[in-house]
Amino acid sequence: MKISEFNETKDSTDSFDQNDITQNKAMAVLSYFSILVLIPIFAAKDSKYARYHANQGLALLILEIIYSIFMSVLSAIIVAISAKLMFICYIFSLFSLVILALIIIGIVNSASGRAKALPIIGGLHLIA
Repeated sequence: MKISEFNETKDSTDSFDQNDITQNKAMAVLSYFSILVLIPIFAAKDSKYARYHANQGLALLILEIIYSIFMSVLSAIIVAISAKLMFICYIFSLFSLVILALIIIGIVNSASGRAKALPIIGGLHLIA
């Protein structure tokens, strides 16, 4: 995949009510701030737009948790073998930049009133 194709994902903005988008942009933006995804999940359950972004944010939160656990285990294993191999952890830690990019893309999409799937994890549907 080319970098220019990274953010070419499905845009379903047209399927949302414009009033819903306008009224729930703030809730949609909150979806991308880690555990704050719980606020739109519970406070804006009637908003299709906020729930769309909450789903994206929840998938991102799960990815962050899995990544954190993976890095903790990897670091422990590498330190147990040899501290000289810590550069491997630094290489894997570059993946956190991908997560940061996904967070920024989600915030920009939600703040601009777009319902566009996130790259990589946008196809996951965790919230009905």
